[in-house]
Amino acid sequence: MFDLTIYNILKNIWPMILIFTVILSSIRIVYLIKNREPFILYKELMTLGFIIYIMCLFHVVTFQDVSWSSSNFIPFKEMFRYRIFSSMFFRNVAGNLLMFMPYGLFISYFLKIEKKRTILLLSLIVSCTIESTQLLIGRVFDVDDIMLNVLGGILGYYLYRLIHFLKDRLPQFLKNQIFYNIVVMVVVLFILGYLYQLLEVGVA
Repeated sequence: MFDLTIYNILKNIWPMILIFTVILSSIRIVYLIKNREPFILYKELMTLGFIIYIMCLFHVVTFQDVSWSSSNFIPFKEMFRYRIFSSMFFRNVAGNLLMFMPYGLFISYFLKIEKKRTILLLSLIVSCTIESTQLLIGRVFDVDDIMLNVLGGILGYYLYRLIHFLKDRLPQFLKNQIFYNIVVMVVVLFILGYLYQLLEVGVA
């Protein structure tokens, strides 16, 4: 189910991702050279990853088919409609939860957030904006989506805290930019390999 969703997103927006990546990366490199600032690979990849994530999020909330759903203003109504582990459960419940986990992770990393109420508030603001915008453009508003998005943002925050916890307990010789660059590059290559396979083979 998730493979199909990701495949459909990539199929529609990979040209935009490619163009934006080249434009932003070239501008950023020139900026660093011009201002004689250090190039730190893992930080640059995190920033680029966040921008790409926002682009994908925009596509999902503005172009994804919603003919299977309707507006819902009653909390928990939509959540309890679907049988657990059914395709609609994964699409509407688990999907909304997972969709905001990267947001919580990225924002916690960039802002160095220490208190979960901050990420709760930021996730609530963004999710309410998304749902209200969807209603204004003729799509659907779902209060359950807001709750799931906020929960996803908080889970992303806890993932950030876990990574931070593990990083603090690394041996001293691993606490350097080279190691962080290698780890982030491995993650990026794994993601790219997965996405390439999706686009090349498709989803059965």
